[in-house]
This record gives sequence, structure tokens and C-alpha cells, in this order.
Amino acid sequence: MLVESSPKQSAVQAPPAPASPRRNAVRAVGLFVSVGVLLLVVVASIAIGAKPLAPGDVWHGLFQATGTGNDVIVQDVRVPRTILGVLVGVALGLSGAVMQGLTRNPLAEPGILGVNAGAAAAVVSAISFFGITSLTGYVWFSFVGAGVVSVLVYVLGGSRGATPVRLALAGTAATAALYGYVNAVQLMDSAALEQIRFWTVGSLASADMEIIGKVWPFIAAGVVLALLIARPLNAMEMGDDTARALGAHLTRTRVLAMVAVTLLCGAATAACGPIVFIGLMVPHLVRTLTGPDMRWILPYAAVLAPVLLLGSDVIGRVVARPSELQVGIVTALVGGPVFIHLVRRRKMAQL
Repeated sequence: MLVESSPKQSAVQAPPAPASPRRNAVRAVGLFVSVGVLLLVVVASIAIGAKPLAPGDVWHGLFQATGTGNDVIVQDVRVPRTILGVLVGVALGLSGAVMQGLTRNPLAEPGILGVNAGAAAAVVSAISFFGITSLTGYVWFSFVGAGVVSVLVYVLGGSRGATPVRLALAGTAATAALYGYVNAVQLMDSAALEQIRFWTVGSLASADMEIIGKVWPFIAAGVVLALLIARPLNAMEMGDDTARALGAHLTRTRVLAMVAVTLLCGAATAACGPIVFIGLMVPHLVRTLTGPDMRWILPYAAVLAPVLLLGSDVIGRVVARPSELQVGIVTALVGGPVFIHLVRRRKMAQL
């Protein structure tokens, strides 16, 4: 949803003034603490699951494995699940932050360019028309779908004359059309419906090292691109004319931003389905901690988004024992009320 800027909002969206050494030190300490919290959540994700394990069993599975049932749970289930959760969390957090900077809209999220819808449409097509049922098989379809839709949205948005509003409108139109296609295919093909239903909820349960090996290079490339465009995104938050005056190359920045979002969100969606809310809330919340400087928003989002994702996954494994709630359901249930509260706060609504 687009938010029309008022004069008061424009003033708040001005680029960050040079921060004092004291403020930068506070930000650095905060980032260090956030990394510590992430490490604690990683430990919790490995130690806590649908099947309770004693700390000694977890330690044995990590460092002294002999092939017992508990060792298999730790090494082949929880460790890959945790690694994938970190990668997907980084991807969703960064892609959300880039989208909010690109569209100058603090309520933007990765799906606004149709990336999730393109990936979902490609996966449904792979399952229904090509009979591909393994995650390692249709992961590449997800990337292709995300990439094609990103190019399409950029062309519909005006290519070189693309603006945040045009890109958002084109992405919204593409998303509506593609999800209509996804629903139609599922209604006509019951086998596809059964296969895709679990994936569309958003889950880390299918994680394994093979999937991690396929998606991490794309996420790494997206992370590098996102961090490289932090400065021009800062300039673009002032508006196109001011950004040009400051030397920002608007077309190049928008293309790189869309490529970064495609790599990050496409990889995350391919690996575990569309997980909502994280790419929307985490960058929005990070702004209250760091201010509007994308050079700090991006690293914070990359650290705190995995905290929320893995934390939600742990909650889902515990509350429904011996079964589990998928992480996409938990993030929506836990995060929705929190986000509504934050948006209603005056300070957050005026970002």
C-alpha cells in the first residue's frame, strides 16, 4: 500500500545528517548486542524442538555424534533448519529494507514488486505441468519466476522513467494476476493443491544441506548488492531531483535494488515458501533504533530478521508438540498485533 507523503512526513524522510561519534558508537554497541541475541536464538533453535532433548544429547549430536536417533535429529534436522532460518531471515530482512528505501514507503515489503507471486506461480507450474515434486527440482523455477516478474514489473513501471509509485502499481497488478493464476491451477489440479499447500504456508521443516547449498550463493550475492547501494538509497529518500543533485544514479540504483530483492526474496521463497510480515516489520522497527540511515538499517535488519524468524520457528515447534505450527503461521499470529501496535504509535506512523 502506498502512503502519500505530507510535508511533515517529507521532513522526517530527509537524509541522515552526519552522526556524532557518540551516536555511531551507540549504534555499533546495539548491533553487537543484536548479534549476541541472534547467537542465543541459534542455540535455542538447535536445542529446542518438537521432540525434547537433554542438553547432553544436543551436545553429543553436535560434537560427538555416533549415529544415534538423537544425533540424526540434531545433525540432519535441527542444524540445517537453523542455518536455513538464518539465511532466509537475512534475505527477508534486507529485501524489506531495500524495498522500503526504494519506494520511500515505510510500509513496503518484498512482495510489492511481485517477486513472491512470480516465484509461487513458477513453482505451481513446475508441480502441475512438469510433475516436479522435490524442492531441489522446483527451486530453479522459483528463481526464474521471480526474475521474470521483476523484469516485467520494471518494464511496466516505465524502465528508465520508472518511479517508486509506478513500480509499486506495476508490482501490485502483477501480484494480483499471478496469484489468480496460482489459485486457478490449484483448483484444477488436486495433486498440485496437495503439494503446494504445505509450501505456500511458509515452513523451514524441509530444510537440508542440499537446499542450503543451492540458495546460499544467491543470498550472498543479494546481500553484497544491498549493502553496496546503501548510500544512493539514502539520497533517493530525499526525492529524485535532490538525489540527482547529490550524484546518485537513479536508474542504476533502482536496477541494482530490484536485482538484490529478486535474489534475496527469490531465494528465500524458493527454499521455504512465502513467509509474510518479517520483511515488513523488521526494517520498520529497526528505523526506530537506528534512524533513517540505510548504512545502519541494512546491517540491523540482516541481524534482527533471523532472530524473529528463528524465534517464531522455535515457538511453533513447542506450542504444538508433538506436531508443530509452520513458521509462516507463527510470524503472522505473533507479529500482526505487534505491528498494528507499532503503526498506531505516533512516532512510527510518521517515519
